[in-house]
Amino acid sequence: KFGGTSVGSPSRMKEVSQLITEDKQQKIVVLSAMSGTTNTLVEIADYLKKGNKEAANNVINKLRTKYMEHVKELYSNQEWLAKTSDFLEDEFMYLHSFSGTDFTETTEKTILAQGEMMSTNMVTNYLKEIGVNVKLIPALDYMKTDKNSEPDMKYIEENLKTILNENPDYDLYITQGFICRDYEGKVDNLQRGGSDYTASLIGAVLGADEIQIWTDIDGMHNNDPRIVDNTQPVRQLHFDEAAELAY
Repeated sequence: KFGGTSVGSPSRMKEVSQLITEDKQQKIVVLSAMSGTTNTLVEIADYLKKGNKEAANNVINKLRTKYMEHVKELYSNQEWLAKTSDFLEDEFMYLHSFSGTDFTETTEKTILAQGEMMSTNMVTNYLKEIGVNVKLIPALDYMKTDKNSEPDMKYIEENLKTILNENPDYDLYITQGFICRDYEGKVDNLQRGGSDYTASLIGAVLGADEIQIWTDIDGMHNNDPRIVDNTQPVRQLHFDEAAELAY
């Protein structure tokens, strides 16, 4: 799993693409939205909730400009540049469309889901451009929670295995972190930190050998570096120790 800062710019996306293709092992890669995007989508949803459609559309347009600059930097092949630009244009038109509808909780969660949709499509298309045999598998096709908002493990396992069995010959599978459907099939999310959770759920249902959570810091430290000076990363941690440190 790679978080928002790991895919926060075109150069970072290229670095991640290099990392995940180095060892030639078949793997599923979970990506977050580009850093800052989810916060911007929260801002858009907040404006719509308050009925300020003009402000929401202004923020959407600023985000569009930012992403279109990223696309120019990410791709060198005109075909993939055009395909990704078209996809992103559709995404931003979709975000604009919410200003003409009644605002609901599902509206908000659907808006928040678009960050991961954009980042995973951008990285998948870049991997295709450089010749990687890659498949994008939408999280909304297999990730689901039950009536208690807990992961529906049976559903996740059955649907994810079906998707993988129907698409067996890929070296890499890219999917979205954070987003899921609720028990009614509406777009939902696993809340903040949800991408780590997504990776853990996928690893659990598939019986993966290993789950790797990549981040922009060098691991868990023996204390909070924001409060304590000269903390050290801990090489190995038992789950209970990690839980205690996090607490």
